[in-house]
Amino acid sequence: MFSQPIRFAGALALGLAASRPALAANPLDRGPIADFVNNFQLQSIPSQTVVWSHPQYKKGTIVVSTKERRLYYVLGPTRAIEYGVGVGREGFTWSGVKTITAKREWPDWRPPAAMLKRRPDLPRHMEGGQDNPLGARALYLGSSDYRIHGSNEGDTIGEAVSSGCIRMTNRDIVDLYGRAKVGTRVVVLK
Repeated sequence: MFSQPIRFAGALALGLAASRPALAANPLDRGPIADFVNNFQLQSIPSQTVVWSHPQYKKGTIVVSTKERRLYYVLGPTRAIEYGVGVGREGFTWSGVKTITAKREWPDWRPPAAMLKRRPDLPRHMEGGQDNPLGARALYLGSSDYRIHGSNEGDTIGEAVSSGCIRMTNRDIVDLYGRAKVGTRVVVLK
């Protein structure tokens, strides 16, 4: 889908280090849940700023490439933040354009009816918290059952294992949550 983005490993050599925005301060680095989140500090796919050459996507847009298993938050015409994500497994992939209609910290989880039909053993409701499969944050996508959310299973990032939701590490979803607003356009590509 996208040609391999150029990583900013050599940002100083490119003369961009001073203008490159730092990733947002992560509120999960302190407080009572810090130890929980620190379990995910060593990420198999760390977030990074990359060169972005897709002018059709405006600043603030979220672009998900399910093929690459990457999510891009567009910073401007030439840069984006790239995050590793887990995506829908075979039979649960989708594409299209959605809008973030709600944001929740430590969201409760209510499995959709279709999921409960497949998995009647699942709880009907689960309070938000460390054991909740939505993780630390969730961004709700329109009137669909899909979300971009955290995951307590860091080893699923970069894999196709979900029922269609886009999974991120808790560290990455907290960063994205701080950047994305209600009304943000989300483009999901296969």
